[in-house]
Amino acid sequence: MMESEQSQVLNIERVQELETWLRTTDTKLTQVNGQRKYGGPPEVWEGPTPGARCEVFISQIPRDAYEDLLIPLFSTVGPLWEFRLMMNFSGQNRGFAYAKYGLPAVATSAIRLLHGHMLEPGFRLSVRRSTEKRHLCMGGLPITTRQEDLVQVLRALTEGVDRVSLKAGPGIEGVSATVAFSSHHAASMAKKVLVEAFKKQFALTVSVKWQTTVKPSLDEPLPAQKSAQKPPHRIVNSPQPSVLPPRLLRPPSIPPGFCRAVGGPTVPQQPPPPPPSSSTTSSSSQGHLVSAASSASPVMLLRKLCEATGFGRPLYEMYCSHTGYDGFLYFTYKVCIPGITMAFEGVVMILPGPTATTTLEEAQHAAAQQVLQRVYNNQLVH
Repeated sequence: MMESEQSQVLNIERVQELETWLRTTDTKLTQVNGQRKYGGPPEVWEGPTPGARCEVFISQIPRDAYEDLLIPLFSTVGPLWEFRLMMNFSGQNRGFAYAKYGLPAVATSAIRLLHGHMLEPGFRLSVRRSTEKRHLCMGGLPITTRQEDLVQVLRALTEGVDRVSLKAGPGIEGVSATVAFSSHHAASMAKKVLVEAFKKQFALTVSVKWQTTVKPSLDEPLPAQKSAQKPPHRIVNSPQPSVLPPRLLRPPSIPPGFCRAVGGPTVPQQPPPPPPSSSTTSSSSQGHLVSAASSASPVMLLRKLCEATGFGRPLYEMYCSHTGYDGFLYFTYKVCIPGITMAFEGVVMILPGPTATTTLEEAQHAAAQQVLQRVYNNQLVH
């Protein structure tokens, strides 16, 4: 059914033209987190590595215009290091894209030459400099916060943290911090999860917002660090109740000093055991289920937990309600577990996957993750 709905909104002729162009030019595109990316850099690149002010933001793109029109157009100005077209779940573009060049002067030329360009009758492109924000401001940290401890905490909770600068003094409640990230994407993903992460890990309410003014020293990157080259997980915190990505089911290594400063536990607490009447499973089995959280999917973990405690297999009802302005899909869910009178309900946000099936699986994983969080908070009762 979803495929037939897509055929009603997609311009099939334009999609076929894109596929023909990709084959004839041997151009490689990669679908990553609600966007389709070319380059970064392309296979053959002889220019410099882009620095600041090398990227332009393109808006007012016709919804049936794809890379076969846009990449050649923006390549007329100069070689493209990267081109990212934002995509929605239907397969249309979302009306905006980013083009990155090797030099700021080339990006300036793209703005001068292509702003107002008529790509199709009635559609004039808007081309302007991309802000590429990479700095977040965190407020409400304890007065005893140490820079090295905060860096360790942030790197355990999110990815791409380059540098942290602390501020305290008149007019600042507690301690505030400016956090520099390796990319705008890393900063954006951190902004989505850090408030909820600090609330759950330390019972601490912090504020996280974009930093509007940044000291020049913060733009100097730290020495390169070794990290696993994995794509970011698509599950993010949701409006109610919020959860962290699955990797945080395995408690991160948090400095004891920081835990004492914010009043949190120095050793991660184990989830409470199920009521005695619910199962005859040994405590060692329960510990095994908890430790499996880092390797099993949330759906599988919830199922095993229900089986171990004598309940039936969870049943999922998932509905895609709408797409947010940032490309995230909002799913409402209802998870019913036979043997429990209450149903678990909530909302999750995910980014579209490559197919409808994988997108639905991601939504189920996010829903199971929220249910597990409530189970671990001792909300699972007969």
